[in-house]
Amino acid sequence: MSFNIALSGVSAAQKDLDTTANNIANVNTVGFKESRAEFGDVYAASLLAGGKTKVGDGVLTQEVAQQFTQGSLQFTNTALDMAITGNGFFATVPEITSRDFSFTRAGQFKLDDDNFVVNSNGDNLLGFPVNSDGTSASVALSTTVPVRIPDSSGSPQQTSEVDIRMNLPAGETGLDPAAFDPTDPLTYNAATSVTVYDSLGDSHVMTYYFIKDNNPAVDNEWYVATAVDDQLVDMVNSDGSDSDPTTAVHSMGTNTGNGVSAAKLQFSQGGDFIGIESADGLSTPDFKITTEALGPTILTNGSDPTQQISVDFNLDPTSATPNEPTQFASAFEVTALEQDGLPVGRLTGIDIGPDGLVRATFSNGTSEPIVRVALVRFSNEQGLTQESNTQWKESILSGEALAGEATTGTFGEINSSALEQANVNLTTELIDMIIAQRNFQANSRALEVNNQLNQTILNIR
Repeated sequence: MSFNIALSGVSAAQKDLDTTANNIANVNTVGFKESRAEFGDVYAASLLAGGKTKVGDGVLTQEVAQQFTQGSLQFTNTALDMAITGNGFFATVPEITSRDFSFTRAGQFKLDDDNFVVNSNGDNLLGFPVNSDGTSASVALSTTVPVRIPDSSGSPQQTSEVDIRMNLPAGETGLDPAAFDPTDPLTYNAATSVTVYDSLGDSHVMTYYFIKDNNPAVDNEWYVATAVDDQLVDMVNSDGSDSDPTTAVHSMGTNTGNGVSAAKLQFSQGGDFIGIESADGLSTPDFKITTEALGPTILTNGSDPTQQISVDFNLDPTSATPNEPTQFASAFEVTALEQDGLPVGRLTGIDIGPDGLVRATFSNGTSEPIVRVALVRFSNEQGLTQESNTQWKESILSGEALAGEATTGTFGEINSSALEQANVNLTTELIDMIIAQRNFQANSRALEVNNQLNQTILNIR
């Protein structure tokens, strides 16, 4: 019997050594959770045996239990490196169409050749679909989708409106609008330009020329002529109607020397913006002017030739007194110049928030919420079935996988550009190895003593 007891001790000490050696071997494995060998004594009882004199039958390995304590964070320069501070797990699948879920704490993710986010094993990271405002559409594990980062921001958006605010210098000398020539800077007082986009996303330069009226009968009035890619364009009312039905050309003001209609901006004696005067002497109610259709002469790349661009001089539509442009005794200054068109944007960066929201930024200046990284927790983490590559599977003992968003409940939060290191304390493991080695030696000595006793008995004559 004593042979079996000592043998069980040797086996337990070997199991303890193996467990400690495995912990030490994985001290640099991201997301690794250390294991602990747990033992129990063995007592075989019977109705006729005396409990007070019963000798134990040795030791038994009950479980090698993993310890899901938090590992320390190691910060990196990669946005797709993620670490969880909390009880959550990342959910992955081996294929984008698979529902064979695996769970991990290792956040070493990267993009594959199809821009899907995968780990070092090639498994796809799962996330919750989000709405345009970044809110999750669903938080159920069954509705998760593989996380994919688009390399472009979708379709281009043609420019339909330009918002402009500026100060026109009151002390400028008036010029004859009939002598205006965009190639001669002496025929206009000031100019500015903005990049606009057609329906294909190609860029064009829209230029605004400001000419102070030299008519002695009027004060504080400026003409605005507009050109796209150095080609002058006529202006119409903001609703597209002809302000002067008696003419063949949609006119917003007196024609310049080039035969192109120009709008007239009017200012008060205090320099405040009064309005825009049309050829029929009426002011536009919304303080906007609009180009005629740019046409194939300007848009030579096959884009929409009916494109028109409104110019809004009133940036604050709620203002009771629209006075955004000014005419003060200071230099010409453009204080706001914005347009609503967009070219095709290319991916320039990825940002992941503590709540797992993945936001992509693009070269056209846009930023879009893409997906929210899903987290999963379990009632009993130690009941998970271990797999290789620091992954676990759901089991009966672990309970059902419960999906949720980071920063809610006990899921924890996601740290981008960080990795969770193994929760192995190397000093403690080395001490445990010494203790296990001593236990192994002691049980080996017990086997040796038992062998000597048996040998002595066999030698009795």
